[in-house]
Amino acid sequence: MKRFTRVVNFPRPSLPVLSRDLPSRDRKGAVLALAILALLAACAVKPDGPKHEPPKSAEAKPEPGEVRLSPELQKTAGLRIAEVERRNVPLLIRANGRLVADEEKTHKAGALVDGRVVKVFVNIGDRVQKGQVLARIHSHDIHESRSVFQKAKLELARLETQRSFAEKNRDRILRLLDLKAASQEQLDHAESEVKNMLAGIDTAHLEIQRARQHLEEFLEVSAEDHPEHKQGEFDHDDDTAPIKAPAAGVIISRSISSGSVAKPGDDLFVISDLSSIWMLAAIPEENMGRITAGMNAKVFIRAFNDRPFPGILTRTGDQLDPATRTVQARIVLANPQGELKPEMYATAELAAGGTGEAFYVPQESIQEMNGHSIVFVATRTNKFHARPVETGSRAGASIAIVSGLSAGDRVVTRGAFLLKSEMLKSTLTEE
Repeated sequence: MKRFTRVVNFPRPSLPVLSRDLPSRDRKGAVLALAILALLAACAVKPDGPKHEPPKSAEAKPEPGEVRLSPELQKTAGLRIAEVERRNVPLLIRANGRLVADEEKTHKAGALVDGRVVKVFVNIGDRVQKGQVLARIHSHDIHESRSVFQKAKLELARLETQRSFAEKNRDRILRLLDLKAASQEQLDHAESEVKNMLAGIDTAHLEIQRARQHLEEFLEVSAEDHPEHKQGEFDHDDDTAPIKAPAAGVIISRSISSGSVAKPGDDLFVISDLSSIWMLAAIPEENMGRITAGMNAKVFIRAFNDRPFPGILTRTGDQLDPATRTVQARIVLANPQGELKPEMYATAELAAGGTGEAFYVPQESIQEMNGHSIVFVATRTNKFHARPVETGSRAGASIAIVSGLSAGDRVVTRGAFLLKSEMLKSTLTEE
């Protein structure tokens, strides 16, 4: 007789004994019980399944100011990297500033009388000629001056009539005196009347001349009423005072429109000849002793991709700005094509004498972010760090780095704008 057993993780039960001597039904029950016990044992034993490894840690996020670019994308974008170059160059003074109109070629136009603006003929940016009518103003002064002029003319006519009568009376008394029918005293009185009339006529002529001069030369309108003038019409040229351009140039300011009120002393238009223009540069205090009038300057304008414009320093200010510790200097620039406009930002360079060493990078390497100049320094194969720098003078297509770089730094010389875009894009994504 044989005995079958199997070890499991729970108390071992006693197994039935299979024997050929058992009845057939009992043998089947024993086999079924053995199968159930085997199944329970298989479930109780934990299978050796595949081991789950802990997830790998995610790649660290880029540091602030860091951009990552795969080698494939660098190749596609044509990214180029080079070590900064040290050069021995002339020392220059750099000063920031803005362009303004040449005050010696700038003129202001305004109203000569109180009145209401009825027409404006020009806009900002229009080129005008000397004497051109810019606007017209309706003013009661025109009608009052014309009234004085007409009264002076009527007074002259009255005096002329009285003079004629006085002369006839004098001639009559003279004839009577020859006939001994009038006295010398009567003749003297008659001649006095004629003289008085002649003096009055002279005064009337002066009054007419004064009134005409005020209308035609000061107000620049006709002294006579327009024959087609209708009652209530105030916008006819003969009833409105013109505002004329005092010089040829470009309208750079306009402060009136139709319907507005103008007064003498108001600057209604500013006209400037922009064939030359000024740059007002802020010279640092420490460089004041190194600049003199007559120095040549190079002026760079952002709007023209930093193309240099030649200029001459003509004057330095007499007062130091206590807040910025700078003094204002005036640089005159020729502007024959009218490319330069007032209020453009500019940077001036003046040769200070002597030489010095500085790192140079291509101008394409310099990017502007939040008002600061930066370059991208390669730190690893696919990592670039935005480095704030202070720029200096230019030498051809290169620009000096005053501070922010060290010897051996590898700077992106082409494709820096792509890195800037990637950094801005990652910043927006985080927000």
